[in-house]
Amino acid sequence: MDSGGWSRRRFVGALAGGTAAAALPACDNAPAPATTPAPEPEAGTSASREARRPSGPRPLYLGTYTSAEGGGKGIGLATYDAATGRITGSGTITGVGDPSYLALHPDRRTLYAVDERDDGAVTAVRLADRKVLGSRGTGGAAPCHLSVHPGGRWLLSANYGSGSVAVHPIDASGALGERTGLVRHTGPPPGPGQEGPHAHQFVTSPDGGHVLAVDLGTDTVYTYRLDDRAGTLTEVAQAQTRPGAGPRHLTFHPGGRYAYLANEVDNTVAVCSYDPASGRVEVGEAQSTGTGQGTNYPAQILVTANGRYAFLANRGHNSLTRYAVEADGARLRLLGTVPVGGDFPRQIAFSPDGTLLFAANQKSSTVTVFHVDGANGELRRAGEAFPSPVAVCALPL
Repeated sequence: MDSGGWSRRRFVGALAGGTAAAALPACDNAPAPATTPAPEPEAGTSASREARRPSGPRPLYLGTYTSAEGGGKGIGLATYDAATGRITGSGTITGVGDPSYLALHPDRRTLYAVDERDDGAVTAVRLADRKVLGSRGTGGAAPCHLSVHPGGRWLLSANYGSGSVAVHPIDASGALGERTGLVRHTGPPPGPGQEGPHAHQFVTSPDGGHVLAVDLGTDTVYTYRLDDRAGTLTEVAQAQTRPGAGPRHLTFHPGGRYAYLANEVDNTVAVCSYDPASGRVEVGEAQSTGTGQGTNYPAQILVTANGRYAFLANRGHNSLTRYAVEADGARLRLLGTVPVGGDFPRQIAFSPDGTLLFAANQKSSTVTVFHVDGANGELRRAGEAFPSPVAVCALPL
């Protein structure tokens, strides 16, 4: 895999396995899954979390590449059983091109997708009737990540191909307005083996005071202030990883003072400190992913709601690394790895109650599900893998 450019992402997508033939049924008239809010995660025992687990089928949305061989026809629709983790396909939302990453509005009424193409865009879908509300250009190439600002008024997206981040307003209906902010990462210079910036993630800090962009090409985490009235961005800080790390994805500890960074290119993770007052991030020493000497590209890292465990998706080693989180979030301790049960886990996500973990396996065109033990961080497979064409994102509600 060439980690140097946009072609890297398309090449990897084209290598998807042949299991996509057993894809979601291509129907758009199935009843819309219920989108009522799930209970908040319980910070106490696993028994109390079990009592608060939602009953009945829950919605699951699946991202794919529609332009890849064996890819999907749009955003996949499915449901999952919150107790067993079993997934059942129910259709497809068509009319969205290459929806490789998905995000939900805080009011749970609107779904957003990137259109990961050379002429990048973001698309809004109303969930009540699955109507596509329209798309807006991101001002860059190959947007690969998006998130909704906690206030629900702004959509943040990262353009991998052009190394820029964008902001779009969200109106009362959930539809998107014209772009209000666009910043291209022009410095520092690209890291070893990179020909330019490659923004890979754009998220809001837990305190809501800053938005952070992770750029694989420049080995940098950028901190911005978002003007909540104008939707514009002002850079306030930069934090560099070691040269050639290739940072891809960052997730915060629930305490809000530490975050964990997955480095794609050098196959490491790092603990970062975060200062809410200034927005400054400090990147700690690189740590092992536990995957040995073989080829591996870390993808996404998650931390449990109780802040005690973290999980990393490993593409190549095809596993999930387990870490114990110690010292109130300041330290990760490697526990080991668990086979993911698929090929090339591109993205992972928790169910809202935190008892299930979903892994979207791009090359095997499958989604695997694990039961998460919040008390000891153990993962246990929840049945057979679910076939989903070129699965690059799974969003359980």
